[in-house]
Amino acid sequence: MKSEKGKVYLVGAGPGDPGLITVKGRECIERADVIVYDYLAAPALLSLAPDRAEMIYVGKKGGDHTLSQDGINALLVEKASTGAVVTRLKGGDPFIFGRGGEEAEVLVEAGIPFEVVPGVTSAIAAPAYAGIPLTHRKFTATLSLVTGHEDPEKEESNIDWPAISKSGTLVFFMGVKNLPLIVRRLMECGKPSDTPVALVRWGTTARQQTVTGTLETIVENVAAAKLKSPSIIVVGQVVSLRDTMQWFENRPLFGKRIIVTRARSQASDLTRMLAEHGAFCMEAPSIRIVEPDDYRPVDQAIAGLPGYDWVVFTSVNGVTHFFERMLARRCDARRLGSVKTACIGPATAKKLREYGVLTDIIPESYVAESVVQAFKNQNMDGKRVLLPRAMEARTILPDELRNMGAQVDEVTAYKTVEDRDNASTVADQLREGGIDLVTFTSSSTVTNFMALLPAGEAVDLMKNVTVACIGPVTAETAQKLGLRVDVSAETYTIPGLVDAILAHYGDGKQ
Repeated sequence: MKSEKGKVYLVGAGPGDPGLITVKGRECIERADVIVYDYLAAPALLSLAPDRAEMIYVGKKGGDHTLSQDGINALLVEKASTGAVVTRLKGGDPFIFGRGGEEAEVLVEAGIPFEVVPGVTSAIAAPAYAGIPLTHRKFTATLSLVTGHEDPEKEESNIDWPAISKSGTLVFFMGVKNLPLIVRRLMECGKPSDTPVALVRWGTTARQQTVTGTLETIVENVAAAKLKSPSIIVVGQVVSLRDTMQWFENRPLFGKRIIVTRARSQASDLTRMLAEHGAFCMEAPSIRIVEPDDYRPVDQAIAGLPGYDWVVFTSVNGVTHFFERMLARRCDARRLGSVKTACIGPATAKKLREYGVLTDIIPESYVAESVVQAFKNQNMDGKRVLLPRAMEARTILPDELRNMGAQVDEVTAYKTVEDRDNASTVADQLREGGIDLVTFTSSSTVTNFMALLPAGEAVDLMKNVTVACIGPVTAETAQKLGLRVDVSAETYTIPGLVDAILAHYGDGKQ
C-alpha cells in the first residue's frame, strides 16, 4: 500500500549514453510509479520503467518549454502527494546547472520526502568522449564549471569573469548562443587569443560532433560547422590533447544511423554490439513474438514427449516458448528423458542450455539445410521427431526429414506478427535520408518491415539505404521483395552479422 505522501527521487540521467547512468539511478527508474523526464534524458532509460509507470515529458528545447520550472515543481508535489514514487529524471547531474536545488527546496517546503541520486555530468563526460581530459598535470591544476546561459542584456553578471579567466580549464554549459560573448569576455580578461577551445555537441552519443579552434577562431569555426545546442564548451590547453587522445569518434561505425528490425524483446544484443562500434541505432521492430492461437497441439506434444526420439529447435524463440509452456504445465527438462535434441545455431543451443539441456547436434552452418545434412549420419527411419517452431515456417526441414523416413510432428510454439508502432517514424526517416543501413535477422523481419512502409513507395524509400541480412535465406527474401542486398553474413548469427557490417565499412576505413 502507498503511504499518504509518496517520495521523489531527483535522479541524474547522465550525459546521453544510457550506460553511464548509476546503478541507483537505474533502480529508481525501475520502481517508479511516475517518471518526469527532461529533453536530455536518454530515451533508452525510459524502457527500464515498469509498464504501470506514468510518463510525463517536461523537456526544454531551444527556449520551447513544455512546462515552466514552477509547473514542474508543482507537478512533483502533486504526484508525490498521491502516494506515488516519483522519479524526476534529469539530464546530467541534478545539482549541476540542472535546477535540482530549486526542486528540492519546493519538496522540503511541501513536506515531501526526497532523495538525490547524482549523475555523470556532461561537463566531465562529453570532453572525455571527445578525447579531452579536463585536468592534466602538464597543463593545469584548476577546473571551473560555468553557466553559458546568462542573458547578455543583464546589467550585472553572476560570473566573475576576471577570476574564471585565470582558471586552467573552463567548461561552459549551454553556451552556444552566447559563444561570441564568452570569447570576448575571456579575451578582455587576459585569456590569450590562441587558447585552444572545443565544442562538443550531443556528447557520449552516436550523434556526437566536435568542433575545435582557438578563442580567436572558434566562433567562425562553429558557424561554419552549423553547430547547435546542446553543446559543452571547453577552454584550455587540455583541448590540444584531443589530437592524440580522441577515441570515441574513431570507432568504425561512428555516426552511422542503423535501423534494427528485430523483435523488441531480442533487439538489445544487436543494438548493443552495433552501438559499441559507434553506430546510432534506432530500434524499429517490424515483428512481435506472440503466443500461438491455440496451445493444445503444444500441450499434446509435451504430454507425449517421452515417445519422441528427437526434438529439433530452429530458433531461440522456439526453445523459449516451448520450455516456458512446459514450465506452465509443471514440467521441466526431466520430461525429455532420453529424447535427443538438435539446434540451429549456437544462440539456440545456448538458450537450450539455460533450461538444463545440452544439444546433440549443432550443424556447421545455421540454416535448415545444414540440419538436414547433419541428420544424414543418423538412421531416421521410423524415428519420431518433434519440431516446435513458428507458424508459417519454411517446410524444407520437415519435408527432408520425412524423406529420410522420419515421422515429423510440427507444432506452433509461437507466432510472429507485424509491429506497426514505429511505421510513420521509419518512413519519415527514410524520406529524409536519415538512415544509412537497415538490418534484417529473418525473412519475417524483411516481409513485415516492407509491409510497414507506404504501399508503392517501399522499394524507392530503400534504394539509397544499405541492406544487411543475417544469411542467404533472409537475403533471398529481401531480393524477392525488390531490395538490393549489400551485406550478407557468412556466419548466420548476430555477431556474424555485426562482423559483416564492419567488413562492409572497411572497419572504418571507407
